[in-house]
Amino acid sequence: MVPRSRHCYTFHVDVRRRLLVSLLLSFAAIPLWAAPQPLLVCFGDSITAGYGVQYGKAYPDFLQQKLDEHGYHYKVLNRGTSGATTKDAVAGLPSILALHPEVVIVEFGGNDGLRGLPIEQTRHNLDTVITALQNVHIKVLVAGITLPPNYGSDYIRSFDAVFSDLAAEHKTAVVPMLYKDLIRVPGTIQDDGIHPTAKGAEIIADTLYPALRPLLNKSK
Repeated sequence: MVPRSRHCYTFHVDVRRRLLVSLLLSFAAIPLWAAPQPLLVCFGDSITAGYGVQYGKAYPDFLQQKLDEHGYHYKVLNRGTSGATTKDAVAGLPSILALHPEVVIVEFGGNDGLRGLPIEQTRHNLDTVITALQNVHIKVLVAGITLPPNYGSDYIRSFDAVFSDLAAEHKTAVVPMLYKDLIRVPGTIQDDGIHPTAKGAEIIADTLYPALRPLLNKSK
């Protein structure tokens, strides 16, 4: 057997040592722990889900764009379910709490109203949702909606008051009427007369932003 030269052995050891040092320096440049991106969850019904519009054109998508443009490093999650009532919101609470979001936009009630459900039932369910979120220190923005005029002025008045009253009781941010900035803008409501178009969803994101901004932390 031909013995390996000392020069060859030294060369290989030196290369390995340099490689090891290089790898250690590379790992040192990587933070051992990176804080997860804070979550903003849009928890609601078909308005949140984006019923009738193309994928990526619901108001949470436009809200993500707006936050990115203004330097807020939040991940917006769409947790909207078409047809959901406030009772469904209560049932879905565990899945929202499991996400550990920093902020939740609560957008429910429209389907309760369209079905003529008792106002106190809607109020109780929304109160349950808001209380559960606040109990674990999640910031809440209540997003309200109104009903078509054929539901009667007394019922509509009582229904509309639910959102502002609960927000006042819980000291949460509130947008009493999501559609307030689009109802007179052409092309913002679908043919069903209820759901926003993509253009309407973009306006809803703009409507929510001023109420949402005080709940956000730009340093994150």
